[in-house]
Amino acid sequence: MSVNHVLAGVAVADVDAAVPWYERLFGRPPDALPMEGLAEWHIPAGGVVQLVASSDRAGRSLLTLDLDELEHELAAMRERGLEVGALDDTTSDKVLIASTTDPEGNEITLVQQR
Repeated sequence: MSVNHVLAGVAVADVDAAVPWYERLFGRPPDALPMEGLAEWHIPAGGVVQLVASSDRAGRSLLTLDLDELEHELAAMRERGLEVGALDDTTSDKVLIASTTDPEGNEITLVQQR
């Protein structure tokens, strides 16, 4: 299989209500609102994070974001009003880890390669 691009979907009950929280997570508004019930943040290195309206699956998504400067990004997220967990440097010898949860219960794991 040759994959050209990855789109990660995060299920929320109401995309319009969820967008402000994700704007604080990413530090910017969505890159695209291609249709009703869908908002997208494009990742420059490749990929797309989509908020998808799906009330049946809302709050059960898992998303992992691989960042270059995790401590810096955690501080910036806190400044934007998000609650994020402490930096975990003991669980893995491969990555530093932190996490946050959106208002619907979707878990976002933030990692930095060691």
